[in-house]
Amino acid sequence: MSVEKGKFIEVKGVNTHYHEDGQGEVVLLIHGSGPGVSAWANWRLVFPLLSQHYHLYAPDVVGFGYTDRPEGVQYGIDVWADHMIDFIEAVGHKKISVIGNSFGGAIALHMAKKRPDLINKLILMGSMGIDHHIADGLDQVWGYEPSHENMKNLIKIFAFDKSMAENGDLVEMRYKSSIQPGFQESFSSMFPAPRQRHVGAMSLTIDQLQDINFPVLLIHGRDDEVIPLKETSYRLALALPNAQLTVFPECGHWVQIEKTNEFAVQVVDFLNR
Repeated sequence: MSVEKGKFIEVKGVNTHYHEDGQGEVVLLIHGSGPGVSAWANWRLVFPLLSQHYHLYAPDVVGFGYTDRPEGVQYGIDVWADHMIDFIEAVGHKKISVIGNSFGGAIALHMAKKRPDLINKLILMGSMGIDHHIADGLDQVWGYEPSHENMKNLIKIFAFDKSMAENGDLVEMRYKSSIQPGFQESFSSMFPAPRQRHVGAMSLTIDQLQDINFPVLLIHGRDDEVIPLKETSYRLALALPNAQLTVFPECGHWVQIEKTNEFAVQVVDFLNR
């Protein structure tokens, strides 16, 4: 994934941007919900590693990246989960595994609830999907107003290694993404304050989680300031009947960026088992 622009496909009237590579078992990668986020920004480092093993699809979820922002759409978990279900059907696959990052993990869980016939396995990284008290870090992510300084502060929240915020290229890339036409307008409409309600809206109940019987790998950075480990993945691991949890020390919310190779090894081991 060397370039930010990929392919487009029509998904029930939504012109959907995505990246595709590799062959074999089909794996869908769903990005998180940060400002200026796209599939490319989220998965660019792990894509070349995982595409050696699997047929990968990494779409921009409706309202994000280069996918359409339909007029008048009321964004919410059902809209996002249905878009990903429709995307998989549009590209012509009947059975997939899903890797969901943060907000993408909640989407993956809702996909599994709505369409269990589509799912092989789930990998949930720093995942939402269980109700918890919103962290100050997530409140700041969702409340982002575009500026270099605010983006720099967000990178300090996302990463364990705070020196990543001194990487001018990274700050500039993410800032420029956040100010592309339409990006901030749709993003700011998704999670207006008070933001606790959006965490609840994306969550499943314990009973609903207990009905999800697929093999699940939960991956979390121990030092995550956006989606706190103890309030989310620990509890998901107890609720999901067939889940295992891997915790990376000295790692924040960006496991796939801060622990790229280790993350890829975990994914390949789990999917090949």
